[in-house]
Amino acid sequence: MGETLGRVHSVESFGSADGPGVRYIVFLKGCNMRCKYCHNPDTWAKCDENDGAKLMTPQEVLKTAMRYKAYWKQTGGITVSGGEALLQIDFVTELFKLAKEKGVNTCLDTSGNPFTVEEPFFGKFNELMKYTDLFMLDIKHIDDEEHKKLTGHSNKNILAFAEYASSKKKQLWIRHVVVPGITYNEKYLHELGMFISKLKSVKALDVLPYHDMGKVKYQNLGIDYPLKDVEPLPKAEAAKARDIIMQGIKDGLAAEYSKN
Repeated sequence: MGETLGRVHSVESFGSADGPGVRYIVFLKGCNMRCKYCHNPDTWAKCDENDGAKLMTPQEVLKTAMRYKAYWKQTGGITVSGGEALLQIDFVTELFKLAKEKGVNTCLDTSGNPFTVEEPFFGKFNELMKYTDLFMLDIKHIDDEEHKKLTGHSNKNILAFAEYASSKKKQLWIRHVVVPGITYNEKYLHELGMFISKLKSVKALDVLPYHDMGKVKYQNLGIDYPLKDVEPLPKAEAAKARDIIMQGIKDGLAAEYSKN
């Protein structure tokens, strides 16, 4: 059996937005979804040998990351993102296992799209959970049909991912991008809050305003940018969206309390 290799797109030595504290972030290649607002289309390709991916072993990645350990202090560590990191679950599991042996905090930034209770994935996912301190889950849209329009895929297994991780008491950090005319909708935002209220291990909630800074990447790749006519969302509007989600969470908790 050969050594496990990760298809690495890039790394960020001093990340501050992908998990708690200062983090070493590993961006992996490959993603099934085609989110209309994706700002990393250069990470989509999964198996093209000429797509610019750097093949690295978990040992090589960890050795490089550990050079920055002094900056992590008590809260920082390693985050693996993408693309979609769960498409390389064997690599991530081995990397996180090695990291935990050295006392390093581990975070997986994911859309949850590959999640299934079917084998062999489910067994591998349960193994990965042993070495993962935090899951950052990006819920693209709470409505399944709208999620399909936005990403090309259903959200049913993604919501199942959140529920399963919560049932295992794994910390969750929920992210949601607010896009004018797509996710910036009071009904959907409130429904998202109601769903989050059922999760018992949510550590944080990031509500992010849509931006179009990825446009230039689409141009360079010769790909049409689907949201070229959508204006970036002001931060103040994202704050309003967060308030609606929080109200949904409160309403969901109140409804649960009333049952008891």
